Amino acid sequence: MSENEISKIIIGCALVVHKQLGPGLLESAYKECLFYKLQQESLFVEKEKPMPLVFEDIKLECGYRIDLLVENKVVIELKSVESLTDVHLAQTLTYMKLGGYKLGLLINFNVALLKQGIKRVINGDLKH
Repeated sequence: MSENEISKIIIGCALVVHKQLGPGLLESAYKECLFYKLQQESLFVEKEKPMPLVFEDIKLECGYRIDLLVENKVVIELKSVESLTDVHLAQTLTYMKLGGYKLGLLINFNVALLKQGIKRVINGDLKH
């Protein structure tokens, strides 16, 4: 399954979660519910996946964690904030670069319409 096919399923599941829960909850609540919905779709999902930082010749365990990694291809960074910022985008891109992933979804559940809270993040060549 391609990154784009996976992302369509993720977005569909995120819409279901947002429709049922609405905005205003903690990020952790959305993470657990989205994790559950993605597993129902028979996708392989890792939650809080550790992401080491390699600097020169050493590997540092700095406590970086990807919120959700789907099918070892798509990074999902979840937020429940007033609005997404450049720092949130940079965080998602950093995880993608460290892991060599091509596609990420930055999802802010604290919005009235979820489509306003979803940002596709592309690292490198990704065919549409």
